[in-house]
Amino acid sequence: MDTPISFAILAAGLGTRMKSARAKVLHRAGGLTLVEHVVRSVEAAFPDSRIVVVVGYQAAEVRQTLAGHRVEFAVQSEQKGTGHALMACRELLEGEEGLLAVLYGDCPLLSPATLRRLAARQRDSGDAVTVITTVLENPHGYGRIIPGGEGRIRAIVEEKAAMPEQLAIREINSGMYCFRAGLLWRHIGELAASNPAGEFYLTDMVEILGRHGYSAGALRLDDPQEVLGINTRVELAAADRVFRDRKARELMLGGVTIEKPETVTIDAGVSIGMDSVIEPFAQILGRTMIGKDCRVGTCSILIDCSLGDSVTVFPFSIARTSTLEDGVEIGPFARLRMENHLEAGAHVGNFVELKKTRLGAGSKAMHLAYLGDSEIGSRANIGAGTITCNYDGVRKHRTRVGDGAFVGSNSTLVAPLEIGPGSYVAAGSVVTEAVPADALALGRSRQVNKEGWAARRRQALHGG
Repeated sequence: MDTPISFAILAAGLGTRMKSARAKVLHRAGGLTLVEHVVRSVEAAFPDSRIVVVVGYQAAEVRQTLAGHRVEFAVQSEQKGTGHALMACRELLEGEEGLLAVLYGDCPLLSPATLRRLAARQRDSGDAVTVITTVLENPHGYGRIIPGGEGRIRAIVEEKAAMPEQLAIREINSGMYCFRAGLLWRHIGELAASNPAGEFYLTDMVEILGRHGYSAGALRLDDPQEVLGINTRVELAAADRVFRDRKARELMLGGVTIEKPETVTIDAGVSIGMDSVIEPFAQILGRTMIGKDCRVGTCSILIDCSLGDSVTVFPFSIARTSTLEDGVEIGPFARLRMENHLEAGAHVGNFVELKKTRLGAGSKAMHLAYLGDSEIGSRANIGAGTITCNYDGVRKHRTRVGDGAFVGSNSTLVAPLEIGPGSYVAAGSVVTEAVPADALALGRSRQVNKEGWAARRRQALHGG
């Protein structure tokens, strides 16, 4: 598109109907905050556009949330309506040529394709502004569009001021616009707070521009969901369902099998390779990346993880910020707490917990173990019930297990500790000192059998 376009995203309000101490635009749906969704749609549609986000309530938190995006910020210190919010952008945007689109930080479902249609419609028309509209079965609460013919708008009437015949109109004003920027800034000063709320309404710009002989047009959307504004937790849940459905559809069309997609939770930033299978009730969150031909089991949760190809996550496993290379298997009921790295072909079994541990290629910890702050070499075996004692009450210490080492069941490895390659640790040992390569470590007392002891005890207790 040759005509330059800028965006103002209004995100300054609290949102009292959310019943929350958190700013409305910071609530999450589909794995991202509402305002992030809006910014991402703009970036996808117009990567080089200028984006100004108007902040007010919890401005610092909104800035932090958008720190990874190419946006600027304007401050609306008092919330006096949508027109007042746009005025806060004037110093930053008044000199910009071309078009200015006004969006809302609590309307997250507007697609990049619709934004491109909005800009194209405004560019190709002779209108001063294009208003996004849609038709609702129940338009209660929305301003009504009074048509002017040929896709134009004669007026926008707020519900409180509408006549009975106007209330019957089902085409509504979404509150999102695309202006010819020069005309907007020339006349925005004519907005007046002449309403019971004492606020400046951006809706009034249609009438103001009309008084100066400029027309307003409409871009009517067939899908009302796109203009859904989030004001309550009920609407937040509805938006979340839309995002989840969109994401599941995108993945399935890309070659991923999702069993019972209505039950899974997959965030917007997730990627999954072809021929992978996602079982019911799985949650795949954050920026998790899953390779080809993987399987994620029922009720498993992956958060910001990276999975190679042919990885199997058995049911009821949880992993966070961990890397699983090709052919790794974890679970069922495994827990990878944070910052773990499982090399190719490693296996972690049921009720095994890892934290900041690297498990070498082909190594196994199959049952009831805890490995924290550990480096396990390749082809090592960690027996059932093994634990690393990595915390002394003040500091964390590392345990290192060499290639091909065998750690017997119920071993206690007291860090800092190094177990050499090819060595054996006998079952039930408490190991506090380094084990040389190819050695056998025994950290337990010798077994003593006392013949007849049990019989004598029974006789003493029961007289026979």
